[in-house]
Amino acid sequence: MLDKSTFTLINPQNGNLAFKLSTFDSNSQFNEIQRLNYFSLIWIQKGKGIVTADFSDNPFEEDNLFAFSPYQPFMLASEENIEGVALHFHPEFFCIYKHQAEISANGILFNNIFKPPYVTLDESSKSTLEMVVGQIRTEIQNPELSQYELLVSYLKIFLITATRLKNQQQPDEDFLGSTDAKEPYILQNLKNYIELHFKSKHSASDYADLLNITPKALAKITKNHFNKTLTDLISERIIIEAKRELYLTNKAVKEIAFELGYEDEHYFSRFFKNNAEVSPQIYRDTVGFARGMT
Repeated sequence: MLDKSTFTLINPQNGNLAFKLSTFDSNSQFNEIQRLNYFSLIWIQKGKGIVTADFSDNPFEEDNLFAFSPYQPFMLASEENIEGVALHFHPEFFCIYKHQAEISANGILFNNIFKPPYVTLDESSKSTLEMVVGQIRTEIQNPELSQYELLVSYLKIFLITATRLKNQQQPDEDFLGSTDAKEPYILQNLKNYIELHFKSKHSASDYADLLNITPKALAKITKNHFNKTLTDLISERIIIEAKRELYLTNKAVKEIAFELGYEDEHYFSRFFKNNAEVSPQIYRDTVGFARGMT
């Protein structure tokens, strides 16, 4: 069993979590519904119970690895102590959508509500992930040259290992269980549509049209599932992309705005400031993991 410890990198601009590795020896931090604003990988190394995620309950046991997306509601219930490792990372630190071509985690490991939200680790995968966790623990304590690049590399290995295994264990097929509910289809398609169209379609009615559902009905489903409005979800995805462009590229704010579907740079700047609490230029000047960690 790994040492009980927590290592965290904080976004220096807003004080929020960027990347975190921790171990746990109880389910106290997961025994209520979670809606976190970052990706979570939770490896159960000892214990069993019930995981509630999206529309279903599933039993879990030792060597199950969970993968939860930002704002995906989940809870782990157990009558015994559970032990394991949790790895959290904010989309600003590493965006699985941006790196889909490299790791193919979106739709397999994350954001597939038709399949159980976990994979069962085999001995080979356990060995690989134990090595990666050890490397992350060492690197996260040493903020030296290229720390960000190394941490992202280790995270990619972790994600690719888990994604390959889940693809082997749960091949692409129609996984619906016994439910005939339409909501899982709608939510899965909504996530896909936002990812495909957030640069060009900014209104809730755009997505209602794509889903062939009334805006009122879609708003109700979105609120019930994410506890957020559809406009919030669209805005958050745009802001995540804008932040990445601001601190990873030298593109002008006007160019970034145009790429994200805003012809008026000033309107985009107001939108950004309303959602990020600082202007695009101030964000670029004061934050950037790629700069701060190298």
